[in-house]
Amino acid sequence: MAPAITTLAAAPELSAANTGFMLICSALVMLMTPALAFFYGGMVRVKSTLNMLMMSFISLGIVTILWVLYGFSLAFGTDSGSIIGWSSDYVGLSGIGVTELWDGYTIPVYVFAVFQLMFAILTPALISGALADRVKFTAWALFITLWVTVVYFPVAHWVWGAGGWLFEMGVIDFAGGTAVHINAGAAALGVILVIGKRVGFKKDPMRPHSLPLVMLGAGLLWFGWFGFNAGSWLGNDDGVGAVMFVNTQVATAAAMLAWLAYEKIRHGSFTTLGAASGAVAGLVAITPAGGSVSPLGAIAVGAIAGIVCAMAVGLKYRFGYDDSLDVIGVHLVGGVIGSLLVGFFATGGVQSDAKGLFYGGGLDQLGKQAIGVFAVLAYSLVASAILALIIDKTMGMRVSEDVEVSGIDQVEHAETAYDFSGAGGGASSRSTAAPAPAVTETKKVDA
Repeated sequence: MAPAITTLAAAPELSAANTGFMLICSALVMLMTPALAFFYGGMVRVKSTLNMLMMSFISLGIVTILWVLYGFSLAFGTDSGSIIGWSSDYVGLSGIGVTELWDGYTIPVYVFAVFQLMFAILTPALISGALADRVKFTAWALFITLWVTVVYFPVAHWVWGAGGWLFEMGVIDFAGGTAVHINAGAAALGVILVIGKRVGFKKDPMRPHSLPLVMLGAGLLWFGWFGFNAGSWLGNDDGVGAVMFVNTQVATAAAMLAWLAYEKIRHGSFTTLGAASGAVAGLVAITPAGGSVSPLGAIAVGAIAGIVCAMAVGLKYRFGYDDSLDVIGVHLVGGVIGSLLVGFFATGGVQSDAKGLFYGGGLDQLGKQAIGVFAVLAYSLVASAILALIIDKTMGMRVSEDVEVSGIDQVEHAETAYDFSGAGGGASSRSTAAPAPAVTETKKVDA
């Protein structure tokens, strides 16, 4: 009798294709932070433009260093109590082999680490839009440092880390509905409740100073989001990433159209700000759900998010919290919608076999999604408010009222976004009478 033949599964080998794909996706996600800076920067008044850009840009510096020193270890190291991770080899990224593979995948650990780094950078930058015009830059830098350490790194472990309690429960978050968007939106609300409203909130016009800049930022976000979403499957071997790519495009288009339709019915106009905001709402909502739903489901997710988020941005006027650039209305609400809709539209045939209510799965997955949503929301809200309160009581979180009124750019950064001194041109600009109108126009724009 011939001896039994035992077949052993081949160990994963490094895939040059997947590695290259993930490096490109990492670069796309990195682009999202400057894109967010443009998006937010165009939405504020002229006098706050540079500060808004810098509040996003500084995250690239701070979070990168923290991620290398200990962030990657806390988020993706060996699990401890289903709450936090830690691996000494990941501290300083010093104990990782050049060709060492991320467990179960065909990409190096270094590639996984840098891809996840870009998520960690973007998330605190999202918070900044809610705090426009009124936060000290040094206080903001300290807040980022504390927040990613106390909030983001642990939550990332809960959601994505092996052994994390939400991961083990079966909560589906393909690319960051809970860990990124609900996390950032809840944090924004927590900080707002501590620092209060802008001077002139509900009284003074606070319109975007550059809608072209907003549209540029939204377009770049849409572009970068393909890396954010499709890359989160960590490879391109089985088609799941391709489905996520398609669903990202579909849901974003549906959300933009739904927002514009709501806006036309409610306010009588199709606005560029509405188109940009609707697109971002769709991107947010499909982020957790896109690996679970069909393209038709993605249309539903996007359309629902577009309408509900358009309605939600007005809640700040009803309840009196000053969310400057609608981080809560778009990211918190959009993240909640996308995460919960997994429990309705998951087909069981893409990312996993988990099915939503509309596909015969009952309420099981919806219940898991709800636990994930509200656990992250509550933790981030409370922890962020406490961190903001500590900073406010020690070094002060807000600039003075005079600085806020005159313009935070000049005081915090010693610069202005636009220089109109040479805008006149021609011979008349050199006449003795020319300077007066130029000065008047500059003051008018900065008001």
